[in-house]
Formats: sequence, structure tokens, C-alpha cells
Amino acid sequence: MTLQDSRAPIGKVGARAFKIPTDAPESDGTLEWDSTTMVLVTIEAGGKTGIGYTYGHQAAAVLIADKLSGVVEGKSALDIEACWMAMLSAVRNLGQSGIAAMAISAVDNALWDLKGKLLGLPVADLIGKVRQTIPVYGSGGFTSYDDEQLSSQLGRWAEEGLFAVKMKVARDPDADPHRMAVARSAIGKGVDLFIDANGALSEKQALAFAKTAAEGYGVTWFEEPVSSNDLKGLRLMRDRAPAGMAITTGEYAFTLWTFRDLLEAQTVDVIQADATRCMGLTGFMKAAAMAEAHQVTMSSHCAPTLHLQACLCAPAAVHMEWFHDHVRIEHMLFDGAPVPEKGAVGTNGESGLGLTLKAAEAARYEL
Repeated sequence: MTLQDSRAPIGKVGARAFKIPTDAPESDGTLEWDSTTMVLVTIEAGGKTGIGYTYGHQAAAVLIADKLSGVVEGKSALDIEACWMAMLSAVRNLGQSGIAAMAISAVDNALWDLKGKLLGLPVADLIGKVRQTIPVYGSGGFTSYDDEQLSSQLGRWAEEGLFAVKMKVARDPDADPHRMAVARSAIGKGVDLFIDANGALSEKQALAFAKTAAEGYGVTWFEEPVSSNDLKGLRLMRDRAPAGMAITTGEYAFTLWTFRDLLEAQTVDVIQADATRCMGLTGFMKAAAMAEAHQVTMSSHCAPTLHLQACLCAPAAVHMEWFHDHVRIEHMLFDGAPVPEKGAVGTNGESGLGLTLKAAEAARYEL
């Protein structure tokens, strides 16, 4: 990019939605699904095209086209913070969380990719890395899986060198001791076992479940044991969970004030953030700064290809979620999606997010 083009005014902003079927029926403690929708944004400036995305309803694409594209078009592609603030203002009367936050996330992520491409640098180098690689943990173990599916998936991740695996629980709590036994047998003693209830349990149920999980199966991570809206219950779990068991949540934090509330109430040992929901990589790094200020560690939620760049830069980040659905989709639709080596991932050295859309493959799933 030449000095004359350094302002790089943003041109066309586009949004498309793709619906990708799962490879098997999936469920957790509170939800069942058979497909995942990705909303993909493209932004043009300075002869380059940035891409970013969110996972959510296709309504986010409509909101981007109708409300956000006109807000950022014409602004400098280098001034991501200005674009972010303008989008936040534009959705004031719509509500800044939910679909609006997801739409902002997709645009913001595309802006970071675009800026990296304009300057010829990976996004991690734009922000500033504190590490070269970051560990990932395998995430799946859906409650819809039978014993063979559960054992095969979690066991494969253990064999590949991932330090931990996570399974869904609490759809049928009485069946979970058997399922956790199957998981522990599949991964052996040297791999951490994480569980995620997706907010399905009451406080008393969650306390009893945590005791069984820790003492019987060596579980060291209990995600959303109660609803993420129940700050009192989360704090109770954090205070009374077995020693060595981390209580975590944050995936449904769309706004900065939600992270603030979770951290100030001392609800978690590890805060999670999702750049497809929390207003993009810009929002993710703001949440990371809040975690660092509260001396709480951080992990990303889902979308590992997107989160890699930010997690290499956030001092509070300790690992990333290697979520089965999104790993599968990101490798299907993009060249450049990361692959773990010895249980960790790093950038491929390409500019921006390091991704190229597989246009022909993506077209098969476009809505």
C-alpha cells in the first residue's frame, strides 16, 4: 500500500449466509441441532478484500446489509476502532446484544483481516504477540453420541496430543457417570477431562454433580454448571467446587458490560470469550484486557481459526477450544485453517487471518 493510498477508504461490504449440516445429530444439556449457519462478510479497500464471519442466524446478514454496511463504507480500513464505535452507535435502538452483536462481530473480524492484508502482516503481528503457539483442547462429546462415538472422538484427540478434551453433560444427569467413565477410559489418565452442562442444572444439582465428576473421573473444568445469567449460582459453584476444578462461562457475553459483571462478581476461574458474538476481535481483546486486570485467565469459545490470532496476543489466554463443528466447517470452507502440532496451533505466516475462501465448496451451502 502506497502513502497515497494509506487512508484505504472502505468500498463494498457484502454479507452471505451458509448452512452446513452436522456430520451426525448433536445435542447438549439444553439444545439439539443438526446444522450450523455461518454469516460471512467481505470488505473491499485498497485493492484487497477482507473476510470475517460469525456463527448465528442468517438475519445477521440482513442487518449487515441494511444497517452496518453504510456505516463503515467510506471510512478508513485502518481505523478499526472508529468503525467499531460507529457500528455500536448504529444499533443503539435495536439492542446491542444478540443478532446485532453477531453482525458487528462479522464485520469487525473482516476489518482485521483487511487491515492485515493491506499492511502485509498477520493480525497477530498487528496486535502484538506474547506467544508463538497456544494449546487447544478437543471439544465435542455431544449427549447425542453413543458410547462408541464418544470414545472414538475423545480418544482420537488424546492420541493426537491434545492436553484436554471436553464433553457435554446434563441432558440426562443419571446417565452421565457412565458417560464420564467411557470418556476417562478413552483418554487415559494423562489427559484432562472437561465437562459442559450448558446451564442445565440447578445450584444444588450442580454442586453434587461437581463432586461426583471430580472424585470419580478427575474432571478439572466445569463449564456453565448453572445458567450464565445466574451470577449468584456461578459464584457459589466457584467457591464450593472441588479443589482443582475450574468454573467457567462467558460464551454468551455479547457486550463488554457482561464481561464486567461476570468478573466483578468473581463468578469464574476462567473467563471465556467468543469473537463471533462479543463484537469481534476488537471486543475480544477488550474482554482480554478486563480478564488481565482481574487476574483471571481466559480461553476462547469455538471458532478456533478466527480466535488463533487474538489468543496469541492476549496475556490472559491460556488455551483455545478446538470445537468439532467449527473445526470441520472451517477446514471445509477455508484454505489456511490451522492444524494442531503437538497439541498447539500457530499462524501460517500469511497476512490478515491467513484464510482464503474455497468459493466452490462454500457455494454448495449458501442460503
